[in-house]
Amino acid sequence: MTEVKTRQRPAAVILTPSAEARIAKLMDQAPADAIGVKLSTPRRGCSGLAYSVDYVTEAQGFDERIETPGGLFFIDSASVLYLIGSTMDWVEDDFTAGFTFQNPNAKGACGCGESFTV
Repeated sequence: MTEVKTRQRPAAVILTPSAEARIAKLMDQAPADAIGVKLSTPRRGCSGLAYSVDYVTEAQGFDERIETPGGLFFIDSASVLYLIGSTMDWVEDDFTAGFTFQNPNAKGACGCGESFTV
């Protein structure tokens, strides 16, 4: 009998250590019913799509699921194709703080950087 080898597929989004630390902090402050944090790309902004990170209270069957040291991170199933190969980071300085994305699928972004197009 031949043994079938399966390899784990890579995550759709790579999380930097800084992003993982921020997810852990968010989960420490999360509402009691939150099971994780979810990334999605709703339609909005001048370019069409935006990044949105929210608490999630229920896992959806087709969502991508990434286990981080600080808690579960989900990627909306409808957004995965727009995000494959992206890196998500948390950046904080004297003026701003927020998640940033290096997305190889983005073909353009609006001037303010709030939305992107694929």
